[in-house]
Amino acid sequence: MYRQFQEQTYGNYALLDMKQGDVTGDGIFDYVYLYGRKNVETEIFADHITLVIQDGRSNQISTINLQKNAGYNAKLFLGDFSKDNILDILVSIESGGSGGYGIFYIYSFRNNIPHLLFDFETYNNTYTFKVNYEDLYKVSVGSPPLDLLFTLDISYKGYDYLSQLYHENGKLKQPVQGEVLSASDLNPIVMNQKSMSYDLLVFQRIIGISNSDTLGHVENLLTWNRTQFISTRLTTAILGTKFISLD
Repeated sequence: MYRQFQEQTYGNYALLDMKQGDVTGDGIFDYVYLYGRKNVETEIFADHITLVIQDGRSNQISTINLQKNAGYNAKLFLGDFSKDNILDILVSIESGGSGGYGIFYIYSFRNNIPHLLFDFETYNNTYTFKVNYEDLYKVSVGSPPLDLLFTLDISYKGYDYLSQLYHENGKLKQPVQGEVLSASDLNPIVMNQKSMSYDLLVFQRIIGISNSDTLGHVENLLTWNRTQFISTRLTTAILGTKFISLD
């Protein structure tokens, strides 16, 4: 299989990951590969990452060129996301850099026809947020498209941090904005063990005055509704602090 793919392409391609499962729906296991070009075999970065599917019945080879196809630790996961009892293909790639962004695609390959179910760029453009510091050591995280508002308490941040932003009476010195970053993690999760189909739990980091200033995370549970993934539960999670006993 590797030799066949190399003959059809160019350069120094390496096998990044491989999974077996019925992705066409004919009841026969297929072979799903991720190939990418590396300068050195041992490095974890690859570009020109390509999804390759070999039909288990006919041995026919199909390739899917990813829109964003460069990054680190590229990997595959097979699971039924579209709830049709046929395995779909999740491609995950780490973009690298301090932002910790991820590149994610989910494809259906039912009847040997590729269909894009999830595109990380579409997701990031759909689920947008506004992060604003408020008086009395609060930060609001709002999503106008979803009509949702969350309030984070940042009073635990300590004097050195808060004194940069607030007067002693708790009033902001000037308007301050934070940001919800693009999706960093996308985790398949089984919510219904009877069907054994997968939903998606997407994580996005909430930052304050700098990229290293993590205030919490947005956690978005997505479920396939026959045509697209929709949000069925969206929450924010905050980081824990050291427990101080009052005894």
